[in-house]
Amino acid sequence: MLVTAWVGMYLASPYAVPWAAVVFGTLGIALAASSAAVFNHLIDRHIDLKMYRTATRPIACKRISPRQAMLFACILAISAGLILSIFVNILTTILTFSTILGYAVVYSLYLKHATPQNIVIGGLSGAMPPLLGWAAVSGDVNPQALLLVLIIFAWTPPHFWALAIYRVKDYTKAQVPMLPVTHGIAFTKLCLALYTFLLLAASLLPFACQMAGRIYLLAALILNGIFVYLALCLYNATGEREHRLAVRTFNYSIKYLFILFSALLIDHQFGV
Repeated sequence: MLVTAWVGMYLASPYAVPWAAVVFGTLGIALAASSAAVFNHLIDRHIDLKMYRTATRPIACKRISPRQAMLFACILAISAGLILSIFVNILTTILTFSTILGYAVVYSLYLKHATPQNIVIGGLSGAMPPLLGWAAVSGDVNPQALLLVLIIFAWTPPHFWALAIYRVKDYTKAQVPMLPVTHGIAFTKLCLALYTFLLLAASLLPFACQMAGRIYLLAALILNGIFVYLALCLYNATGEREHRLAVRTFNYSIKYLFILFSALLIDHQFGV
Protein backbone atom coordinates (compact mmCIF):
# COMPACT_ATOMS: atom_id res chain seq x y z
CA MET A 1 0.00 0.00 0.00
CA LEU A 2 2.73 2.44 0.91
CA VAL A 3 4.72 1.54 -2.21
CA THR A 4 1.75 2.52 -4.38
CA ALA A 5 1.33 5.73 -2.37
CA TRP A 6 5.01 6.59 -2.90
CA VAL A 7 4.65 6.02 -6.63
CA GLY A 8 1.71 8.43 -6.64
CA MET A 9 3.86 10.99 -4.82
CA TYR A 10 6.80 10.78 -7.20
CA LEU A 11 4.69 10.72 -10.35
CA ALA A 12 2.81 13.81 -9.20
CA SER A 13 5.84 16.03 -9.73
CA PRO A 14 8.36 16.22 -12.59
CA TYR A 15 10.82 17.71 -10.12
CA ALA A 16 12.13 16.74 -6.71
CA VAL A 17 9.30 15.79 -4.35
CA PRO A 18 9.12 17.95 -1.19
CA TRP A 19 10.49 15.95 1.72
CA ALA A 20 7.67 17.07 4.03
CA ALA A 21 5.03 15.67 1.69
CA VAL A 22 6.84 12.32 1.53
CA VAL A 23 7.55 12.02 5.26
CA PHE A 24 4.30 13.35 6.69
CA GLY A 25 2.18 12.02 3.82
CA THR A 26 3.58 8.52 4.33
CA LEU A 27 3.14 8.72 8.10
CA GLY A 28 -0.43 10.02 7.88
CA ILE A 29 -1.51 7.49 5.26
CA ALA A 30 0.11 4.63 7.22
CA LEU A 31 -1.61 5.65 10.46
CA ALA A 32 -4.95 5.96 8.68
CA ALA A 33 -4.57 2.53 7.08
CA SER A 34 -3.63 1.06 10.45
CA SER A 35 -6.72 2.61 11.99
CA ALA A 36 -8.91 1.07 9.27
CA ALA A 37 -7.29 -2.32 9.86
CA VAL A 38 -8.00 -2.16 13.60
CA PHE A 39 -11.63 -1.19 12.93
CA ASN A 40 -11.86 -4.15 10.54
CA HIS A 41 -10.47 -6.54 13.19
CA LEU A 42 -12.93 -5.09 15.70
CA ILE A 43 -15.96 -5.44 13.42
CA ASP A 44 -15.01 -8.94 12.22
CA ARG A 45 -13.94 -10.36 15.59
CA HIS A 46 -16.86 -12.83 15.76
CA ILE A 47 -16.41 -14.30 12.30
CA ASP A 48 -12.60 -14.22 12.60
CA LEU A 49 -12.85 -16.96 15.23
CA LYS A 50 -14.55 -19.25 12.69
CA MET A 51 -11.81 -18.98 10.07
CA TYR A 52 -8.39 -20.62 10.25
CA ARG A 53 -6.68 -17.68 8.53
CA THR A 54 -7.94 -15.11 11.08
CA ALA A 55 -8.55 -17.11 14.26
CA THR A 56 -5.38 -15.87 15.96
CA ARG A 57 -6.06 -12.17 15.41
CA PRO A 58 -5.59 -10.37 18.74
CA ILE A 59 -9.17 -9.13 19.21
CA ALA A 60 -10.74 -12.40 18.06
CA CYS A 61 -8.75 -14.47 20.56
CA LYS A 62 -9.21 -11.82 23.31
CA ARG A 63 -5.60 -10.76 23.76
CA ILE A 64 -6.94 -7.24 23.25
CA SER A 65 -10.40 -6.12 24.37
CA PRO A 66 -12.86 -4.42 22.00
CA ARG A 67 -12.67 -1.29 24.14
CA GLN A 68 -8.87 -1.17 23.89
CA ALA A 69 -9.07 -1.75 20.13
CA MET A 70 -11.61 1.05 19.67
CA LEU A 71 -9.43 3.47 21.66
CA PHE A 72 -6.34 2.49 19.66
CA ALA A 73 -8.16 2.84 16.32
CA CYS A 74 -9.45 6.30 17.28
CA ILE A 75 -5.99 7.45 18.40
CA LEU A 76 -4.52 6.28 15.09
CA ALA A 77 -7.26 8.02 13.08
CA ILE A 78 -6.99 11.29 15.01
CA SER A 79 -3.20 11.25 14.70
CA ALA A 80 -3.48 10.67 10.95
CA GLY A 81 -5.96 13.51 10.60
CA LEU A 82 -3.81 15.97 12.53
CA ILE A 83 -0.63 15.09 10.64
CA LEU A 84 -2.24 15.24 7.20
CA SER A 85 -4.22 18.42 7.83
CA ILE A 86 -1.36 20.34 9.46
CA PHE A 87 1.67 19.16 7.46
CA VAL A 88 0.20 18.01 4.13
CA ASN A 89 -3.14 19.41 2.89
CA ILE A 90 -6.87 19.24 3.51
CA LEU A 91 -7.65 17.37 0.27
CA THR A 92 -5.41 14.46 1.26
CA THR A 93 -7.01 14.45 4.71
CA ILE A 94 -10.53 14.26 3.25
CA LEU A 95 -9.60 11.55 0.74
CA THR A 96 -7.81 9.52 3.41
CA PHE A 97 -10.73 9.62 5.83
CA SER A 98 -13.11 8.74 3.01
CA THR A 99 -10.96 5.67 2.44
CA ILE A 100 -11.13 4.72 6.14
CA LEU A 101 -14.92 5.04 6.09
CA GLY A 102 -15.17 3.11 2.85
CA TYR A 103 -13.15 0.18 4.18
CA ALA A 104 -14.07 0.06 7.86
CA VAL A 105 -17.74 1.00 7.56
CA VAL A 106 -19.07 0.44 4.03
CA TYR A 107 -17.07 -2.72 3.28
CA SER A 108 -16.59 -4.35 6.68
CA LEU A 109 -20.03 -3.56 8.12
CA TYR A 110 -22.20 -3.83 5.02
CA LEU A 111 -20.76 -4.99 1.70
CA LYS A 112 -18.82 -7.95 3.06
CA HIS A 113 -22.04 -9.59 4.24
CA ALA A 114 -24.45 -8.22 1.64
CA THR A 115 -23.21 -9.30 -1.78
CA PRO A 116 -20.73 -11.69 -3.45
CA GLN A 117 -19.47 -8.61 -5.31
CA ASN A 118 -18.24 -7.27 -1.97
CA ILE A 119 -14.57 -7.34 -2.88
CA VAL A 120 -15.21 -5.72 -6.28
CA ILE A 121 -17.12 -2.73 -4.89
CA GLY A 122 -15.15 -2.50 -1.66
CA GLY A 123 -11.90 -2.75 -3.61
CA LEU A 124 -12.17 0.95 -4.42
CA SER A 125 -11.06 1.81 -0.87
CA GLY A 126 -8.00 -0.39 -1.17
CA ALA A 127 -7.18 1.18 -4.53
CA MET A 128 -6.93 4.72 -3.16
CA PRO A 129 -3.30 4.93 -1.86
CA PRO A 130 -1.70 6.17 -5.12
CA LEU A 131 -4.32 8.92 -5.31
CA LEU A 132 -3.61 9.82 -1.68
CA GLY A 133 0.10 10.02 -2.43
CA TRP A 134 -0.52 12.11 -5.55
CA ALA A 135 -2.79 14.53 -3.67
CA ALA A 136 -0.24 14.84 -0.86
CA VAL A 137 2.27 16.29 -3.33
CA SER A 138 0.11 18.11 -5.89
CA GLY A 139 -2.90 19.09 -3.81
CA ASP A 140 -5.29 18.02 -6.56
CA VAL A 141 -6.97 14.99 -8.13
CA ASN A 142 -5.35 14.27 -11.48
CA PRO A 143 -6.69 11.88 -14.17
CA GLN A 144 -3.29 10.16 -14.24
CA ALA A 145 -3.62 9.39 -10.53
CA LEU A 146 -7.03 7.86 -11.26
CA LEU A 147 -5.35 5.50 -13.76
CA LEU A 148 -3.24 4.15 -10.90
CA VAL A 149 -6.40 3.69 -8.85
CA LEU A 150 -7.99 1.83 -11.77
CA ILE A 151 -5.06 -0.61 -11.94
CA ILE A 152 -5.38 -1.57 -8.27
CA PHE A 153 -9.18 -1.67 -8.57
CA ALA A 154 -8.89 -4.20 -11.43
CA TRP A 155 -6.18 -6.12 -9.56
CA THR A 156 -8.14 -6.60 -6.33
CA PRO A 157 -10.73 -9.21 -7.45
CA PRO A 158 -8.28 -11.76 -8.95
CA HIS A 159 -5.94 -11.16 -6.01
CA PHE A 160 -8.61 -11.84 -3.41
CA TRP A 161 -10.63 -14.47 -5.25
CA ALA A 162 -7.52 -16.65 -5.47
CA LEU A 163 -7.36 -16.56 -1.67
CA ALA A 164 -11.12 -17.10 -1.38
CA ILE A 165 -10.90 -20.23 -3.55
CA TYR A 166 -8.21 -21.65 -1.29
CA ARG A 167 -10.09 -20.69 1.90
CA VAL A 168 -13.61 -21.41 0.65
CA LYS A 169 -14.36 -23.69 3.61
CA ASP A 170 -13.52 -20.90 6.03
CA TYR A 171 -15.87 -18.44 4.33
CA THR A 172 -18.61 -21.06 4.15
CA LYS A 173 -18.24 -21.76 7.87
CA ALA A 174 -18.29 -18.05 8.70
CA GLN A 175 -21.28 -17.50 6.37
CA VAL A 176 -19.52 -14.75 4.44
CA PRO A 177 -20.98 -14.58 0.89
CA MET A 178 -17.74 -14.57 -1.04
CA LEU A 179 -18.08 -15.50 -4.70
CA PRO A 180 -16.83 -19.12 -4.33
CA VAL A 181 -19.41 -19.67 -1.59
CA THR A 182 -22.42 -18.24 -3.45
CA HIS A 183 -21.61 -19.13 -7.07
CA GLY A 184 -19.13 -22.00 -6.79
CA ILE A 185 -15.42 -22.33 -7.45
CA ALA A 186 -15.75 -22.95 -11.19
CA PHE A 187 -17.58 -19.65 -11.76
CA THR A 188 -15.11 -17.82 -9.51
CA LYS A 189 -12.17 -19.17 -11.51
CA LEU A 190 -13.81 -17.94 -14.71
CA CYS A 191 -14.33 -14.46 -13.22
CA LEU A 192 -10.76 -14.44 -11.92
CA ALA A 193 -9.38 -15.27 -15.37
CA LEU A 194 -11.52 -12.62 -17.06
CA TYR A 195 -10.39 -9.99 -14.57
CA THR A 196 -6.74 -10.69 -15.36
CA PHE A 197 -7.49 -9.65 -18.96
CA LEU A 198 -9.21 -6.52 -17.64
CA LEU A 199 -6.15 -5.88 -15.49
CA LEU A 200 -3.92 -6.29 -18.53
CA ALA A 201 -5.88 -3.59 -20.36
CA ALA A 202 -5.89 -1.25 -17.35
CA SER A 203 -2.17 -1.66 -16.72
CA LEU A 204 -1.34 -0.67 -20.32
CA LEU A 205 -3.19 2.64 -20.03
CA PRO A 206 -0.26 4.55 -18.45
CA PHE A 207 1.82 3.74 -21.55
CA ALA A 208 -1.06 4.47 -23.93
CA CYS A 209 -1.57 7.88 -22.26
CA GLN A 210 2.19 8.61 -22.41
CA MET A 211 2.34 8.63 -18.63
CA ALA A 212 5.00 5.90 -18.76
CA GLY A 213 7.55 4.66 -21.28
CA ARG A 214 9.09 1.49 -22.62
CA ILE A 215 10.57 0.26 -19.33
CA TYR A 216 7.12 0.19 -17.78
CA LEU A 217 5.54 -1.30 -20.91
CA LEU A 218 7.97 -4.23 -20.94
CA ALA A 219 7.42 -4.90 -17.23
CA ALA A 220 3.64 -4.67 -17.61
CA LEU A 221 3.57 -7.12 -20.53
CA ILE A 222 5.73 -9.69 -18.74
CA LEU A 223 3.93 -9.39 -15.41
CA ASN A 224 0.48 -9.59 -16.96
CA GLY A 225 1.52 -12.49 -19.17
CA ILE A 226 2.45 -14.48 -16.08
CA PHE A 227 -0.73 -13.47 -14.25
CA VAL A 228 -2.97 -14.48 -17.18
CA TYR A 229 -1.08 -17.78 -17.52
CA LEU A 230 -1.55 -18.60 -13.82
CA ALA A 231 -5.23 -17.66 -13.99
CA LEU A 232 -5.82 -19.92 -16.99
CA CYS A 233 -3.94 -22.77 -15.33
CA LEU A 234 -6.07 -22.31 -12.23
CA TYR A 235 -9.22 -22.26 -14.37
CA ASN A 236 -8.35 -25.70 -15.78
CA ALA A 237 -7.11 -27.20 -12.51
CA THR A 238 -8.95 -29.53 -10.17
CA GLY A 239 -8.40 -31.16 -6.80
CA GLU A 240 -5.11 -30.63 -4.99
CA ARG A 241 -3.56 -28.89 -8.00
CA GLU A 242 -6.37 -26.33 -7.84
CA HIS A 243 -5.50 -25.54 -4.20
CA ARG A 244 -1.79 -25.21 -4.99
CA LEU A 245 -2.45 -22.93 -7.96
CA ALA A 246 -4.87 -20.78 -5.96
CA VAL A 247 -2.16 -20.14 -3.36
CA ARG A 248 0.46 -19.61 -6.05
CA THR A 249 -1.79 -17.13 -7.88
CA PHE A 250 -2.52 -15.24 -4.66
CA ASN A 251 1.16 -15.01 -3.72
CA TYR A 252 2.10 -13.93 -7.24
CA SER A 253 -0.55 -11.20 -7.24
CA ILE A 254 1.20 -9.51 -4.31
CA LYS A 255 4.54 -9.59 -6.11
CA TYR A 256 2.82 -8.43 -9.29
CA LEU A 257 1.55 -5.21 -7.77
CA PHE A 258 4.83 -4.41 -6.04
CA ILE A 259 6.93 -4.99 -9.17
CA LEU A 260 4.49 -3.22 -11.51
CA PHE A 261 4.45 -0.04 -9.44
CA SER A 262 8.19 -0.24 -8.89
CA ALA A 263 8.61 -0.41 -12.67
CA LEU A 264 6.39 2.64 -13.00
CA LEU A 265 8.62 4.53 -10.59
CA ILE A 266 11.84 3.37 -12.29
CA ASP A 267 10.44 4.37 -15.67
CA HIS A 268 9.53 7.80 -14.29
CA GLN A 269 13.05 8.32 -12.94
CA PHE A 270 15.15 6.78 -15.71
CA GLY A 271 12.88 6.14 -18.70
CA VAL A 272 13.23 7.88 -22.04
